[in-house]
Amino acid sequence: MPTEPSQPATRRVAVLHAGGASEDVVAVEEPMELRIEGIAAVLTMRTPGHERDLAAGFLLGEAVIDGWDDVRAMAQVAENVVDVRLAEGVPAARARSADRALFTSSSCGLCGAASLDRLPHPKSRGPGWVPSDVALAAAVTGLTAAMAAFQQTGGVHGAGLFGRDGALLVTREDIGRHNAVDKVIGARLRSEGDCIGLGLVVSSRAGFEIVQKAVAAGIGCLVVFGAATSLAVDAAAAAELPLIGWAARNPVRYWGGAAPI
Repeated sequence: MPTEPSQPATRRVAVLHAGGASEDVVAVEEPMELRIEGIAAVLTMRTPGHERDLAAGFLLGEAVIDGWDDVRAMAQVAENVVDVRLAEGVPAARARSADRALFTSSSCGLCGAASLDRLPHPKSRGPGWVPSDVALAAAVTGLTAAMAAFQQTGGVHGAGLFGRDGALLVTREDIGRHNAVDKVIGARLRSEGDCIGLGLVVSSRAGFEIVQKAVAAGIGCLVVFGAATSLAVDAAAAAELPLIGWAARNPVRYWGGAAPI
């Protein structure tokens, strides 16, 4: 059962206007079922690997758990199935909120859901912060260099957590940007207990679902390589979460939260 990222797949491809055919390297996409107390709750399309991280991050983002202490046990019971047992005392209503046979695609983690009403209350992270130019460059450069699957396939997104110096603490890749965020948050949650106050950098645009997950994890600032949507900007402002866009370009864009430094 995969716990590390899968190797990219190869597929036969015709090269248009050049004649002939060759092998092409493509990102792998497979379904993963998340069960809570043995009951199917979510089916998501993802890149195989780091399944427990994905499950932990998803549950935190959906407010099924408040932290790793709310998980009694987690097991990968089949290649594409993760089962989570919640700790005693976790309200049953939380599990039911995810127990809806929800399908999430690799491109949309919140399709069809209520939007701002679902924004969780920020964790006690203290004031948001904006990285210095040096730290921002370090986080962006570090994530770009760490995205091995993207360099091979061009078909995945990356996410990383970083400290105030811009040094990356953990990175993950996935075909879905929201999955990459779940994986990196889940990895930190499982290893250190929380992500409170850390920076999150994502190699995509910022949609509402990315802001939602950042707020739920207590992230101190959110950096994205691309643009931000109107709802993402509004949600970040409501949560006083600094949001920095076009971080891989010059000039970068800044929305809401703490004053830039």
